[in-house]
Amino acid sequence: MNENPTFAPATGIGSMPGADAREAVNTVVGSLEDFPFLPELPARGPGADMIGRTAGLLVEMYARVEPSGWRIGDRPGRDTKRARSWIGQDLDALEEFTQGYDGQLKVQAVGPWTLAAALELKNGESVLSDAGACRDLTGSLAEGLREHLAEVKRRVPGARLVLQLDEPSLTAVLRGQVKTASGYRTHRAVDRQVVEAALREVAGVHAGGPVVVHSCAPDVPFALLRRAGMTAISFDFSLLTERDDDVIGEAVEGGTRLFAGVVPGTDGPLSDPAGSVMGVRTLWRRLGLSPALLAEAVTVTPSCGLAGASPDYARKALAHCVQAARSLADNPE
Repeated sequence: MNENPTFAPATGIGSMPGADAREAVNTVVGSLEDFPFLPELPARGPGADMIGRTAGLLVEMYARVEPSGWRIGDRPGRDTKRARSWIGQDLDALEEFTQGYDGQLKVQAVGPWTLAAALELKNGESVLSDAGACRDLTGSLAEGLREHLAEVKRRVPGARLVLQLDEPSLTAVLRGQVKTASGYRTHRAVDRQVVEAALREVAGVHAGGPVVVHSCAPDVPFALLRRAGMTAISFDFSLLTERDDDVIGEAVEGGTRLFAGVVPGTDGPLSDPAGSVMGVRTLWRRLGLSPALLAEAVTVTPSCGLAGASPDYARKALAHCVQAARSLADNPE
């Protein structure tokens, strides 16, 4: 992976409201001229949700919807076909609205550990319960992402691709907090070195390109993600506490980019752009970091995906991220 790629100052997380791929891509490309992303539209239903969508990318591994969630099956059924069809529609829309584009473009998928916690084996237990199944899933995901990135690159040849792995369950996996099918017990914690190795394997499919891990859960494991070779870490800024200061400072000084989620992901009043990044400036002063580093180290994003927002608010939130990032660059003090 690139050591220190230059990132644009603002982007989104991934999900958008509504069910119209062309409208979503048009909004994203229009709002984020320097760093658009391939939108995800979970409102379309099973197969467009984050787990089903990523399950549709797997190679030689298939999943179907059961009442309890997504379960591994023997062959591609209608749920797999639906997920793949929607990704195809999304890529068609992306290709249409990015003619001649030559900047950064972000593509998201669920990471191996959140996927292992959510997908069920045939016996109804999560993939997380079986170390061999976890290894197989990681390999299938890596191969599927390699093909997906190649397809995006074919359709938008000038784009500099950024891969984002969504890992909201990562902390729960590390702490042994993922519940079993019965709900009465939890799966044992996965060894940190095993977690790190799987993340490194999946990130490795984008060799030479930046990889971001996103989690809007508390206690994001910054140090582990940096050891796994992640170029950037995306998080809900409001969930940081002062006990995160040391790892944040080390990340910035080590060249890891921070994707700071400072704009609310659901409808509500937006503060002025400078107010949205006031907490980032405060953190910087507390850490004793140079204000000149701010624009080099921080990309401004919503706190999480925008699937739960109204289309009007989603458009405003993305534009607000751009304005807040500009405020951070113009007035770093």
